[in-house]
Amino acid sequence: MNEAPSTSITRQLLHTRNVTCTGYLRSDGLFEIEGRLLDTKGRETDMPFATLQAGDALHQMHIVMTVDADLVIQHVEARSEVVPTPYCAHISQAYAALKGLKVGIGFNNQVAERVGGIQGCTHLTGLLGSMATTLIQTTAPLLREQRRLHQGREGEVNTPRHWVIDTCHAYRSDGEVVRTLWPAYYQAERQDEGGQG
Repeated sequence: MNEAPSTSITRQLLHTRNVTCTGYLRSDGLFEIEGRLLDTKGRETDMPFATLQAGDALHQMHIVMTVDADLVIQHVEARSEVVPTPYCAHISQAYAALKGLKVGIGFNNQVAERVGGIQGCTHLTGLLGSMATTLIQTTAPLLREQRRLHQGREGEVNTPRHWVIDTCHAYRSDGEVVRTLWPAYYQAERQDEGGQG
């Protein structure tokens, strides 16, 4: 029996992107989400405006987004600290236009309307999606506790339909999570039509 010759596939590091998002509760009751993006090259790379050595940054960017308890953006500050062209950083101030947007369903579309395409930077705009998710993870436990305390003081209250319902598989309206957490909004799975003979 002939065995195929063993082959060993190797890899060469070309590029690394690190995204870090951190959520804070400020002393004034607002939330602050800090997003950082760092792109580095794994080997010497010729770029139109510079030659980067292995480990050099191509992009180093930073956004701070201040949000209230209703998840409405109060302030955004974007900084492009390392960029591949002399012109990239000119658009950072455009992100102040996000003030007043509510983070939730449709957020990415609203962001694209204000800072998408030539109105913004591809990388900063992309970072906002991860920051929005981080905001939800940051605020959810605190806001849930506030609702629980509110219900405890005033008895049973009608809770509005949670925005997360039907945004993903786990939180679908006919799933176990919704049945457990928000039974009033649980919708039993529909029976297949024609399933009964």
